[in-house]
Amino acid sequence: MELKNKRILIVDDEEDLCEILQYNLTNAGYRTEIAHSSEEALKRSLHNFDLILLDVMMGPLSGFKLADKLRNELNINVPVIFLTAKDTENDILTGFSLGADDYIPKPFSINELMARVKAVLKRSPTERFKILPIIRFGDIELDTARKRLIVNDEKVELTRKEYEILKLLLENQGKVFSRNDLLSIIWGDDVIVSERTVDVNITRLRNKLGIYSQCLKNKTGYGYFLEF
Repeated sequence: MELKNKRILIVDDEEDLCEILQYNLTNAGYRTEIAHSSEEALKRSLHNFDLILLDVMMGPLSGFKLADKLRNELNINVPVIFLTAKDTENDILTGFSLGADDYIPKPFSINELMARVKAVLKRSPTERFKILPIIRFGDIELDTARKRLIVNDEKVELTRKEYEILKLLLENQGKVFSRNDLLSIIWGDDVIVSERTVDVNITRLRNKLGIYSQCLKNKTGYGYFLEF
């Protein structure tokens, strides 16, 4: 996929960091613009960008509030990568619940950021922006627009990878996915992780599914699938 000339908006109040990001992204062939606050970003035609790199800790309108405004008020579905020093699990979950495509804690390496930018931009636009109906499985409801899981009328917080695994299995009920399949589909080629990472995420996901944990099954020697 040709990624050159993709438009990226950098929203961060650290001027030095913005210059570094713009220099590296421009050298990689991207077209970049900078906004030093959420308020300044809102003056741009945000729907024309292919990606927004968004700092969280800005005031008075934080990155989280800007993302919420984009998704729920302005109905703008441009991919967002959060850049932030707020890296607790709750912060990360908040970011993904707001529709973030990735979450990179500061400080980060430029090489890591460039790889993640490329991975987000390589995703199919039809898959990225398509608004699907709620996927139901018994008393499980997965809201793909809000990235939200409801089990027995209770909201359940998922990490992004847990959400993507569950969505894939729900959309392909009964189909078996090997660990390598899941690594390729969910993590992609730009991130190197072990098969054990899949098992860890599956275990956490099972714990969050409550009475439906037994529906997430393992076919020995083949992989994982979901069925009643």
